[in-house]
Amino acid sequence: MSYDPPRPAGRLLLTPEDKEAPARADRLRRLGLGERTEPVLDAYADALAEVTGAPYAMVNFIDENRQFFAGLHLPAAALFVKGDGTSPEVGRTLPRDHGFCPHVVVRRKALVLEDVCDYPRFAGNPVVDEFGIRSYLGAPLIESTGMVLGTVCVVDVEPRPWGRPGLETIKASAADLVARLERREGDGLPIQTGR
Repeated sequence: MSYDPPRPAGRLLLTPEDKEAPARADRLRRLGLGERTEPVLDAYADALAEVTGAPYAMVNFIDENRQFFAGLHLPAAALFVKGDGTSPEVGRTLPRDHGFCPHVVVRRKALVLEDVCDYPRFAGNPVVDEFGIRSYLGAPLIESTGMVLGTVCVVDVEPRPWGRPGLETIKASAADLVARLERREGDGLPIQTGR
C-alpha cells in the first residue's frame, strides 16, 4: 500500500492511496448513491447510534475527492468543540483526507480506534483538531462483487472502549446494509429499515 506524502502543514497525514476510487465513483453513480441524502439512510445511522451508544453515526460513500454522509445521525446538541470554544458546523461532506473512513475503504476491513490519540498516524488527522473526535469505529460496505462502496461508522468526542462487541456490531451493521443495498438494486425498491 502506498501513501500520499505528508501535507505541508507539518502534521502527519497519511491518507492511503485509493486506486479503486474512480470505479467506486462510477458504481455509486449507477446506484444513485453518494450525491443526495436519503431519509432511510439517516434512519439507519440513527439506529446504529442507538445500538452503539455513540453520539455520531454515519453511512459514508467515498469517491475520488470527498466523502458524502448519505446517512447521518447527530446529537441534539453539538458535542464537537474546538480549542477556541466554538463548535464547527457538521455537514454532509468531508475532504477525502479528513477522517478515518478512507483508511477503512482501502484496508477493506473494520477499524477500531478506542482513542485516536494513541496512534500517531491517526492523531494528526484534521478531524481530531477540527471536531475533537477521540474515538472511531467503522466497517467497509463491501458488495458481493468485491467493490467497497464506503463505510458505516460511529464516532465520539471521548475515548471509548468499543471492544469485541463494538467490532462485531459494526461489521454486522455493514453486512446488513450491503444486503439491503443489493436488494434495492435487484428489486428497484427503496432500502427497507426494518428486518
